[in-house]
Amino acid sequence: MPDSRKFIENLSGAGKTIGVLTSGGDAQGMNAAVRAVVRMGIYVGAKVYFVHEGYQGMVDGGDNIKEASWESVSSMLQVGGTVIGSARCKDFRTHEGRLRAALNLVQHGITNLCVIGGDGSLTGANLFREEWSGLLNELVQSGQISEEAAQTHSTLHIVGMVGSIDNDFCGTDMTIGTDSALHRIIEVVDAIMTTAQSHQRTFVLEVMGRHCGYLALVSALACGADWVLIPELPPQDDWEEQMCQKLSENRADKKRLNIIIVAEGAIDQNNKPITTDLIKDLVVRCLGFDTRVTILGHVQRGGTPSAFDRILASRMGVEAVLALLEASPGTPACVVSLCGNQAVRVPLMECVQMTQEVQKAMDEMRFEDAVKLRGRSFENNLNTYKLLSHHKIDTELPNSTFNVAVLNVGAPAAGMNAAVRSAIRVGITEGHTMFAVSDGFEGFYKGQIKEIKWGDVGGWTGQGGSLLGTKRTLPAKHIDKIAEQMRIHNINALLLIGGFEAYLGLMELQAARSKHTELCVPMVMVPATVSNNIPGSDLSIGADTALNAITDTCDRIKQSASGTKRRVFIIETMGGYCGYLATVGGLAAGADAAYIYEEPFDIRDLQSNVEHLTEKMKTSIQRGLVLRYDIAHTALTHHTDLIPLYHDCMCVFYRNENSSENYTTDFIYQLYTEEGKGVFDCRKNVLGHMQQGGAPSPFDRNFGTKIAAKAMLWISKKLKEFYKEGRVFANTEDSACLLGMRRRALVFQPVVQLKDETDFVHRIPKEQWWLRLRPLMKILAKYKTSYDVSDSGQLEHIVRPRAKDGSAF
Repeated sequence: MPDSRKFIENLSGAGKTIGVLTSGGDAQGMNAAVRAVVRMGIYVGAKVYFVHEGYQGMVDGGDNIKEASWESVSSMLQVGGTVIGSARCKDFRTHEGRLRAALNLVQHGITNLCVIGGDGSLTGANLFREEWSGLLNELVQSGQISEEAAQTHSTLHIVGMVGSIDNDFCGTDMTIGTDSALHRIIEVVDAIMTTAQSHQRTFVLEVMGRHCGYLALVSALACGADWVLIPELPPQDDWEEQMCQKLSENRADKKRLNIIIVAEGAIDQNNKPITTDLIKDLVVRCLGFDTRVTILGHVQRGGTPSAFDRILASRMGVEAVLALLEASPGTPACVVSLCGNQAVRVPLMECVQMTQEVQKAMDEMRFEDAVKLRGRSFENNLNTYKLLSHHKIDTELPNSTFNVAVLNVGAPAAGMNAAVRSAIRVGITEGHTMFAVSDGFEGFYKGQIKEIKWGDVGGWTGQGGSLLGTKRTLPAKHIDKIAEQMRIHNINALLLIGGFEAYLGLMELQAARSKHTELCVPMVMVPATVSNNIPGSDLSIGADTALNAITDTCDRIKQSASGTKRRVFIIETMGGYCGYLATVGGLAAGADAAYIYEEPFDIRDLQSNVEHLTEKMKTSIQRGLVLRYDIAHTALTHHTDLIPLYHDCMCVFYRNENSSENYTTDFIYQLYTEEGKGVFDCRKNVLGHMQQGGAPSPFDRNFGTKIAAKAMLWISKKLKEFYKEGRVFANTEDSACLLGMRRRALVFQPVVQLKDETDFVHRIPKEQWWLRLRPLMKILAKYKTSYDVSDSGQLEHIVRPRAKDGSAF
């Protein structure tokens, strides 16, 4: 059977010229996207031009359009904003302005445009594309270009990437800059919480979002806000009374602070603005609480991009170049989007039209339709927030005294507490009695089990580590005692939140069902580990926080070397047999290579990297960084070496005992030191457990909250299903599941069916999606490599939601 796969080696950019510009409001991560477009374009043999100052630079021409080189983007990755500039351009809205822009592009041979901006910028790009032939005819008639030039440049190809902190563009789950903006918001909220608790204050925070409430909604989920107000869901007419009642109840429960988050475009049912001052006056007048207002403003646009935004922008930038290479004259303009965990291409105007329909639905007061049009991600966030906001007893439950236990298993991971809080509160909302198990399975067999109430988990969302306590103990040796504790406390369902030990523990519990009927209850596991090595899930709670810790540290180390030329840093970081942190952290830090267990390497690979680095150090790129991965909970460690160049870095991640007993961090350090004599010198650094500690990132808080809420709803469903003759009895394969992110959706998978997908010796899945990102990292570091792009090239259409009356929008 012939190989149908498609490789980057078969795509050529020779003879093609690409222009890249950023337009509209700036967003963190735009520079990472520009860097990826430039380097991927040059890699495939195309010419790439910067178009400075957005459309204004395209209209003005001259020095605003400059050819990009590989080195010209070396300092971009960790810089916020857009270094090539962005501007609102009135001239481009006129026919005359677009005519001048067309002339400037033809003069530089540019027939491929990569536009990074919001819906207005992308709409303008599509109009420009549609007018292109007519504009060239006008230029020919006026004698400004020749007939031959018009024929040579007869087609303009457009690919868009959405850069917007508001996440207000339909057709993608996340836009470039949104995650970084959430980081800024949560940093402020976490800081405000400490002062608010000290004085028992209420804080009203205004965040950006004139037409979209995504930032307000997700930040409210991520910090456990008491109330949130967004444009898509105006509160009921008596919202003032309801809000004050909730704030009062929370204070009565000994909560020392209240947080209210307001999107700047928040409105009531009568389309009147709801301002921060209005809310402050209301709280002071009705409750007498000491209330302060904080307006975050452009703080949300500033700062360095998060690891998520760097990775997202890099993936999108590479995909954008592939889309331009594959475009034909009849190919419609497309947007590179994120759907679940996949980069996809969507017709640009379908996205723009649906984005405009959201605003139309809001203008017509069809708010439920507006929420559906926003997309799956927005709707899921809103439903989760509603679920966590109100007590609601489900009278349909056959027994209102179901007992559900929650425990953490394995190493701590940032975001575990957010997941526990979500599970407890959703469980209570569903009518269950919730029990917390301290110290994992060890606490379970010792009877460290107690009921936990709604207020007991207040403030847990932003806490790092595991407040329940967690151990690596597996249940098999103590299964009799665990079964006895299940009987004593009448536990009807189990929720495990943890890493590979939780995965093994769930299998052991299911295997013991034949001997202990007490274990014949619904069980579900939610993955939480920095190593991201759980079969059945592309992502785990805690991995994003660890990636940000690595990225932040690399940024600081590179900055520390800003006055020192030709220096390589070797950094030791965590891992396991799984090279996820190595590879994806390397992509976020601008890495060159990653030595991991999944891809065997030898001394020749190390020598090749040293020579590659030595050659680069002889150019203007004169700084390096090496990451080494280590994991404390096994005798075998995972090591990483990363080498950033100039402000970029070459990343060499390798495993010590796991991949070779001889290639230790000291060996790598000595190798680079010896081979780099006269060219560069080396330094070592150890990150250690700081990657497991600290406050969870907004992504991990949100992911933990949503996935745990979904797991608890599954438990409620299974309790109803397996409740017969006065008791719960669940002994089927599908009653013990792992809930994981698979490509585009959260999926429940029977744990026994995952055995064949698991490498139990090395504690990793047999197939791992992120391995497909490794060639991308190498390409962006100027290594020649093979890159399978078979998943690219499919233009997907937006699935239009149904209106409330059942008709399509």
